[in-house]
Amino acid sequence: MPVFLYKGRNKRGEAVRGHIDAVSPDAVATQLFNSGITPIDIALPRAGADVLAALRAWVESSGKVQLVDLILFSRQMYTMMKAGVPIMQALRGLRESTRNLAVAKVITSIGESLDTGLDLASALKRHPQVFSQLYVSMVQVGETTGSLQEVFEQLALYLEREKDTRDRIKSATRYPVFVVVAMAVAMFIINLFVIPAFAKVYAGFRIELPWATKLLIATSNFTVAYWHLMLAAVVLGVIALRFYVNTAEGRYRWHKIKLKLPVVGKILYQATLGRFARAMAVMIKSGVPLVQGMTVISRAVDNDYIGERVVQMRDGIERGETIARTAATTAMFPPLVIQMISVGEETGAVDELMFNVADYYEREVDYDIKNLSDAIQPLLIIVLGVLVLILALGVFLPMWDLVQVARKG
Repeated sequence: MPVFLYKGRNKRGEAVRGHIDAVSPDAVATQLFNSGITPIDIALPRAGADVLAALRAWVESSGKVQLVDLILFSRQMYTMMKAGVPIMQALRGLRESTRNLAVAKVITSIGESLDTGLDLASALKRHPQVFSQLYVSMVQVGETTGSLQEVFEQLALYLEREKDTRDRIKSATRYPVFVVVAMAVAMFIINLFVIPAFAKVYAGFRIELPWATKLLIATSNFTVAYWHLMLAAVVLGVIALRFYVNTAEGRYRWHKIKLKLPVVGKILYQATLGRFARAMAVMIKSGVPLVQGMTVISRAVDNDYIGERVVQMRDGIERGETIARTAATTAMFPPLVIQMISVGEETGAVDELMFNVADYYEREVDYDIKNLSDAIQPLLIIVLGVLVLILALGVFLPMWDLVQVARKG
């Protein structure tokens, strides 16, 4: 399909230009009119410009909408709707102001869907890779109840908290992962280059080598002989693990294992429960039916193991049980949180109490992250100390024996 370059003016009379993939100039004109642009000139690009247009189209298609882009979109939609700007005009303003080609492409598609008569929720639903079920459901409720402005405000606040939680989790896991990887690389280099040099020196002497030296030399010989197979095994193992994790069973098992990892597992568990509590509070406050909201939340917590417990809560609520009782049967929450949920049901303020639960877990996550280094450093020091001890014994004990032999001689 050829790429056409166009020049035109939008509804405000401003000059615009760009490129469109279409079968003919008439098809380009139709797309421009549907987007609110009056075409002035439509032409095929010259040879040099064709390469530029193709490159621009590739950049646009390969872009990705980040969470920060979604936060900015929600915040700007709230601001413009609060100022009384019509939704189509708001979308055009966002499209022209954004520097992210992927975001501009999504906003353009939303505007075209609205032009065809779809509601905003249905237009957003066409982009599941950008807008989650929780996002679409809340927008749908906002359109139905006439509170779309408040919904965008709630979404912006929720996504900002979500980004903050994700950033904190990344900062919590970055340090131990970096240290472990650095130690593994260092041991690989030592086995491949350093120990063979010492082994050649010790081979010229007729002395009984200590067990630590024999262990190091044997490990080094194995690494030198089969390093390519070891590297291939690691690569294939990572690929196989990623493939397994992408399956339903593998993802469920991995999400369950993550919550039980030493030190870091507790942080991930509390962050996931905080995400659940805040999503539930936002859904209830926005007026989403509870059963429908629990279904959406089970996918919004980003953990299949916790998501299955949320589905159990939904099934219990469908049978007429209280939220507190269904929460207790899942064994997810401590008694204090279940008591807060129960008080919220009795007073009719479940959303406010769930916000308090989310704040509680986020404070716990903050505290644990701040003390993470103090919790991990002793363990890393012990492991590093054992490795250094083995290396020291393996390298220096034979030298000590050589000195003793030389003195006797």
